[in-house]
Amino acid sequence: MATQNKMGKTKNSTDNLIDDAVAQQQDWQERRSSFARDFFTKLNVFAKPAERKKVIGKPAVKSRQPADKKSVLREYWFPILCAFIVVFVTIWVLFNHIGHNKNIATSIPEPVVRTVRPEVKTPAFDIVRIGDDGTIIIAGRWRRDTGVSVFMNKKLVATIATDANGEFVYAPTRPLAAGNYTISLMGTDDQVKSADHAFIYISEAGAKNSVSLLMTGNGSRILQKPTSLQDGDLSINKIDYLSDGRLVITGDGLPRLRISAILNDEFLGTTRVSDYKHFGLGVDVGDLTPGGEYTLHLRMHDTNGNIVATLSYTFIMPKMTGDDDTYYTVRRGDCLWIIARNFMRRGVLFSVIADRNNIKNPDLIFPNQKLNIPVKTKK
Repeated sequence: MATQNKMGKTKNSTDNLIDDAVAQQQDWQERRSSFARDFFTKLNVFAKPAERKKVIGKPAVKSRQPADKKSVLREYWFPILCAFIVVFVTIWVLFNHIGHNKNIATSIPEPVVRTVRPEVKTPAFDIVRIGDDGTIIIAGRWRRDTGVSVFMNKKLVATIATDANGEFVYAPTRPLAAGNYTISLMGTDDQVKSADHAFIYISEAGAKNSVSLLMTGNGSRILQKPTSLQDGDLSINKIDYLSDGRLVITGDGLPRLRISAILNDEFLGTTRVSDYKHFGLGVDVGDLTPGGEYTLHLRMHDTNGNIVATLSYTFIMPKMTGDDDTYYTVRRGDCLWIIARNFMRRGVLFSVIADRNNIKNPDLIFPNQKLNIPVKTKK
């Protein structure tokens, strides 16, 4: 019996909760409906036609004539006013937007293109070119509206004025005799000497066998390569004769083919082209006579030993500068062991190059890295 009373009480409580919830829901819906009726009743006042006054004693008669224009405007004045306001605001926004864009477009000035040249601390070479008839053209940069003196084999040959951009050009009309020439520059205002020098070799055969080099603190760079230094896929990029009597030849060829070199009639040796198409060959040739004429023959052989390309380059040996060190620019596929073998006769001396250039990992060098090679290191 106690259990039934408890269940009856629980059921009554649940019914009460449900009834209360239903009552609250109905009350909320009634209030929402009442609010909506009041809102639309007030809003309908603007569009509701005005009530006509009733005439006492006369029954209302429905008129079949259409309402006149004045009555239409009187009844629907609010929606019409809103439409006019929207159209006016739209036209105003479009007009001001277009006018604003026009003002911005007309206020942009015309772009001015200016050539920005890097500042130079000393007179610098840009071009050293040799013509077919032996004439030369030298162009470079220095301070604007000043002067540059040109020295050839330590002799003053000309003084040229620089323009507003600091550029100058020296082009003598008389051709130079065949031979070697070292060219340097000096600023006339405060006697500033050029940090770099130009070396040119003018061949009796003309420009096709002549060469122009820019000699910098980081080595030499070819400004004009003779056409005789290339035959198809075989080309010579640089020939270095070191002060200790070692000749180093670098160039390009077909990957993994063999390169042989002959100086005059003496066989120098062979090397192989790397997978990146570069090769280097260093051999001891002893003392070459300054002013003497030498012919270098370079041949590329296929896997069967057949000659597929040949280069012959004749040059006059220049005087040595007396420098104990030389510089080398690392190329793709190089390693310190090969560089040491070419420049220092023994590949095991690669550690000397690593120490000189503060290279912690001798197996890690990068293309275009400048290496100082101590060619007079004791072996």
